[in-house]
Amino acid sequence: MKVKANVTRGQKTIWQVLWSQRILILMSVPLLLHRILFSYVPLYGWLMAFQRFRPAIRSIWDQEWVGLYHFETILVGPLSDRFWRAVVNSLGQSAIMLFTGTFAAIILSLLLNEMKQVGIKRIFQSILYLPFFLSLVIIANLASTALALPASGGVINQLLLFLRIIDEPILFLANAGYFWGIMAGINLWRTLGWGTIIYLAAITGIDPELYEAAEVDGANRYKKMWYITLPGIKPTIIVLLIMNLGWILNAGFEIQWFLGSGLNITRSEILDIFILRFGIEMANFGLATAAGIFRTFVAVFMVICANYIAKLLGQERLI
Repeated sequence: MKVKANVTRGQKTIWQVLWSQRILILMSVPLLLHRILFSYVPLYGWLMAFQRFRPAIRSIWDQEWVGLYHFETILVGPLSDRFWRAVVNSLGQSAIMLFTGTFAAIILSLLLNEMKQVGIKRIFQSILYLPFFLSLVIIANLASTALALPASGGVINQLLLFLRIIDEPILFLANAGYFWGIMAGINLWRTLGWGTIIYLAAITGIDPELYEAAEVDGANRYKKMWYITLPGIKPTIIVLLIMNLGWILNAGFEIQWFLGSGLNITRSEILDIFILRFGIEMANFGLATAAGIFRTFVAVFMVICANYIAKLLGQERLI
């Protein structure tokens, strides 16, 4: 009984813990209010997915209720083919951009970490970071020009012709089969440098004594990268992959919108463009909301599955 009393006396109550961390809690209040105001309060707008919403009727509670009509329209109804094609395009483009971007960022982080000349390393990093700060409109215009015919300044066609890889110019944006690869290339060029920041930070957290011990054992530079650096940043890689899977249906919008056309619509129309065309432009806000709810549930499902797989593999997870 005395032991139990001593343990109980030594434990802090929840109020004591909160009071001891009151400064941190007060600092987090603005961020918490921001999250509640802009992420949770607008969720009442999901009611539009079950209504024939008309903006002229001011109260959302006075709208005409249609049940699951909008969900049936996009999932099994007249727009189902177009909707599922947009879902496939979103998943395909996001998956390619995610895995190519992650793999390339890891490789580049390892290479940058091995650079010993600090000045050259900083210049190289600055050059790589620059495209991330360009407007997506500018990037889309640059991509459109680079992929054009040689007479219109298409440097990619000019390079391929010069290297004799192709015999005649290719209309990249007129062939739907190239679009996913184009998106992967644009995303890689834009985000590669920026994506290395977290991995470089994770590498700096690895104990330097591990490298010293490996060098004493005769490990060369490549073995140290394989047996020390990569295992050291593996938890970071897993957590970032889980977080990014939550955005698997958010393949972007601006670049697909500017580069998309009737010639490549079968591979360029993603879910956001579908929502814009058949929801917002046609003032069918209920259908747009239903599509947005579907995307949210898919994102949550993907994160839960990825988190569960990480748990089974004994890796770091979000929950």
